[in-house]
Amino acid sequence: MTGSLRQNSDVREAGETVEETVSPPARTSVGALGSERHDPTSREQRRGWEEALRAGRDHLLGLQHEQGWWKGELQTNVTMDAEDLMLRQFLGIREEKETADAARWIRSQQREDGTWAAFHGGPGELSATVEAYVALKLAGDGVDEEHMAAARRWILRCGGIERTRVFTRMWLAMFGQWPWDELPAMPPEIVMLPSWVPLSLADWGCWARQTIVPLTVVNTLRPVRELGVGTAELRTGGPVGRVRENAGTSRWETVFNALDRALHVYQRHPLRPLRRQAMRRAAEWIVARQEADGSWGGIQPPWVYSLIALHLLGYQLDHPVMRTGIQGLEGFLIRQETERGTLRRLEACQSPVWDTVLTIQALHDAGVPDDDPSIRDAVEFVRAEEITVRGDWAVRRPELPAGGGWAFEFDNDGYPDIDDTAEVLLAFTRTGYVEQDRISAAVDRGRRWLRGMQSRGGGWGAFDADNTRWLVNKLPFCDFGAVIDPPSADVTAHVVEALAHLGDTDDRVVRDGVRWLFEQQENDGSWYGRWGANHVYGTGAVVPALVSAGIPAEHCALRQAVRWLERHQNPDGGWGEDLRSYTDSSWIGRGESTPSQTAWALLALLAVGRHDTDPVRRGVAFLAETQREDGSWEEPQFTGTGFPGDFYINYHLYRQLFPVTALGRYRQAVTVE
Repeated sequence: MTGSLRQNSDVREAGETVEETVSPPARTSVGALGSERHDPTSREQRRGWEEALRAGRDHLLGLQHEQGWWKGELQTNVTMDAEDLMLRQFLGIREEKETADAARWIRSQQREDGTWAAFHGGPGELSATVEAYVALKLAGDGVDEEHMAAARRWILRCGGIERTRVFTRMWLAMFGQWPWDELPAMPPEIVMLPSWVPLSLADWGCWARQTIVPLTVVNTLRPVRELGVGTAELRTGGPVGRVRENAGTSRWETVFNALDRALHVYQRHPLRPLRRQAMRRAAEWIVARQEADGSWGGIQPPWVYSLIALHLLGYQLDHPVMRTGIQGLEGFLIRQETERGTLRRLEACQSPVWDTVLTIQALHDAGVPDDDPSIRDAVEFVRAEEITVRGDWAVRRPELPAGGGWAFEFDNDGYPDIDDTAEVLLAFTRTGYVEQDRISAAVDRGRRWLRGMQSRGGGWGAFDADNTRWLVNKLPFCDFGAVIDPPSADVTAHVVEALAHLGDTDDRVVRDGVRWLFEQQENDGSWYGRWGANHVYGTGAVVPALVSAGIPAEHCALRQAVRWLERHQNPDGGWGEDLRSYTDSSWIGRGESTPSQTAWALLALLAVGRHDTDPVRRGVAFLAETQREDGSWEEPQFTGTGFPGDFYINYHLYRQLFPVTALGRYRQAVTVE
């Protein structure tokens, strides 16, 4: 990996554990916060915010790759590593050293209660713990070793394998550790449904459709390969099915369960010509969507399942598609050398475009001249990443020309995303590069594409327009993660902000987006955050966008948002929101203070002119005082969201670029004053 990848300096060694789950913080009233006023001059060795801004800026500049981009690690949970080992076992390419290195990392993430979590400090997660346990058995760990026994006891208390998600049981089925007949049916004929038919591929979010197509192949062929170890000790004989909070049996769930039973009958007696055609169409669909780096969608789930599906369909390991796919995984591996040996982990995704455009804006806010080589090289990298071909988004928007979209990753030409494109336009516009002819032309294409991707209600999703068929969520095999891509407040806010900066404030598209955002505000004054944790992220995105769109700071919606943010500031001056807020409302706006979430709150408060207030001064002091000597910030908490309630991400660059952005905008505000 490149030098721009900052490794976590305090990763536990093999066999050690990380800290346990914390309890929800006590609710703090406005009066209580006022009685614990924070004096930023009282701490010894205080680092002033100006020094912190300079140090943070310089540290960020030092992380730039020689080709102009920034890319921080995207740290997730150990299911990525466990499934990587199981993939290699399935394909017959698992090697002892990589197994040992991955197992060392998996062990280092186990907690004292024997579990593995979906995010730092979170509760034990059953499927992650089962998959980690199986991976360690593959690595040779004995079932009677203390860490394995602790994991097994916890798994059994939680209902065993029977209570894991469908995807975990499917992995076990591929190795004969779970009966295929007890998994939901997924017919490959789905790939043949026209886009206007309910439950066609167009109804799935882009990440879900890329995953479901290969899974239909796997589910149809029902392979059983040798695992080399057993999992019988993890069975309880209890009820099957993942336990979800607030789960109930609705009329639609009853209908789909009946449909699943019918599909199981069809699975045993399909129409042979139709089945053959569907399998052939599925293979063609998968191959057509492989990216240049060998991935599918630039993310782990469709990547591993596509490799398995194609291999089952007769693609040998030396076939160019398979060879490129397997080799491409190497670029997503991180190897960290420690005294106990190498720690090997797999990134679920990579974010060079996203990290780079956010960093461009951070450096601009920090006072780096727009003609500085660091910004100039970054802008040129981003410009060259524009996607000029049509992708699956065109199914819903066939009249919209190609061009003007940017993706999250290095290679994801089939799926430019709306959020990245909005931030690209903001980076070009705010730095003045929009005045250059070739960049101006790209911005015009991006503006056209963003406007064309607006959903009917006025908001924007992440990858598709009008991807709102909620019935997809009711299918029996959809028990993990979001599978549709409806508009979200954070993405819509970024688009509104970008178009406003381009001068479209009075345009109908922007007005509809602003109206949609007002409609989405929660009763408490906050906004839900789909792609970041959570209401702090959503509110931190929406408030600056509304101000950019011309909404006055005195507007009642913005006053409500300010009150919500100030009410949820922690006594240490920072802000934090635990990821459990997605499933437990008592956590909304509450959690340990983090640099990135503190910066999000500050960006909202600064946007409405609150720089000369105690909450902002205390937030700025928190960032200055928690900065490390090298100009970086520590943030073990996960503040990025993949699938709300299920899958989360620690963007390692968030802890750096957002505090620099907030401190830079604070400097601008107090300087103007």
